[in-house]
Amino acid sequence: MSFMQPQSQTSRQTKATSAPRHSNIRNMLNLVLFGAPGSGKGTQSARLIDEFGLHHISTGEVLRDHINRETELGKIAQKYISEGQLIPDDLMISILEDVLEKNAEGKEGVIFDGFPRTIPQAEALKELLRKRGTDLHAVVGLEVPEEELVERMLNRGKETGRADDNLDTIKKRLDVYHNQTSPLRDYYTKDGIYLMINGSGVVDDIFNDIADKIEKTTGNKRKKK
Repeated sequence: MSFMQPQSQTSRQTKATSAPRHSNIRNMLNLVLFGAPGSGKGTQSARLIDEFGLHHISTGEVLRDHINRETELGKIAQKYISEGQLIPDDLMISILEDVLEKNAEGKEGVIFDGFPRTIPQAEALKELLRKRGTDLHAVVGLEVPEEELVERMLNRGKETGRADDNLDTIKKRLDVYHNQTSPLRDYYTKDGIYLMINGSGVVDDIFNDIADKIEKTTGNKRKKK
């Protein structure tokens, strides 16, 4: 008759330490939000944060926060900005990793706003999430005809006095946006996670379309209907 040997303390310790470090976020809902200037991205982002319990990560806000607090990452980022250079992808990923580590705890997931902007950034984000035991679950694309976007921003400029809401600047901003996001739209469509949203119409109807598609694609449910 053979007997199973009792598991050694070393073996138990090995199993314990091999558990995923970030297993508590495996079930997070991670989204990317695309939307041209004037598409209503800010309004829809706020609704998503509230109704799905997400932590909002805006790369612009995160960079400004690190620079203002004079963190090591912020000092490095400021050096690139002051020299008129783009922030390297690996530095941006390090900053995002720091945010996820410190601020996403206790949230149902994360919504990335303003990142990624390129295919290499998309691949780096995928790897970052993979290392944390999770994934990117949906990319929400608010699509609005360019004529309507221009009209919205011109009206906003009249109401708020924003200097950058003039026709020439608006068209340049839209050109930059479309050039950046067009390859990413194709990239995420091939991955099967790009959700095309008609961004024209009533705000509540647009949000319900977003929420319904997220629920259908990911299985995650909003807190209220």
